Amino acid sequence: MMRRAIEGETSMSQDGPERTPVTYDHCAHVGGPFYHGTRFALGTGAELVAGRGSNFQQGRVSNNIYFTALVETAAWGAELATALAGSDGRGHIYVVEPTGPFEDDPNVTDKRFPGNPTQSYRTRHPLRVVGEVAHWEGHAPEVLKGMLDHLAQLREQGLDVIED
Repeated sequence: MMRRAIEGETSMSQDGPERTPVTYDHCAHVGGPFYHGTRFALGTGAELVAGRGSNFQQGRVSNNIYFTALVETAAWGAELATALAGSDGRGHIYVVEPTGPFEDDPNVTDKRFPGNPTQSYRTRHPLRVVGEVAHWEGHAPEVLKGMLDHLAQLREQGLDVIED
């Protein structure tokens, strides 16, 4: 049985091991490497900072920078950000280093994916680019279109809420 975890508790699942929620005060145990998917071309040493326009909601400023410990999750970020901007290509995936504390991404952790299997995090502190993943596998065009259609449907229903 899954139960919603609160700060300081460990979540229990019959499907997997115990998991301690990642919070700003309790994140040092989470090791990288970490990845960030984007449509922008960046160089090593560049810093991604909060306070910029969201890739997923036009006109919205994001208070956080989002990242993951999985290349697959970063691939979704790169492909969706690129497609939603109407750009050609598939985007970029960067190896990043958090410069401060971070927490589970509440937009997916225990809401859409109990236990954070996407290993998605967010921070208000910069992420430093330390390299680029040159070879990564993107999603099939029909899978990407399906995700874009699903996002459009959520938007139409007013359910594309981002907790930021």
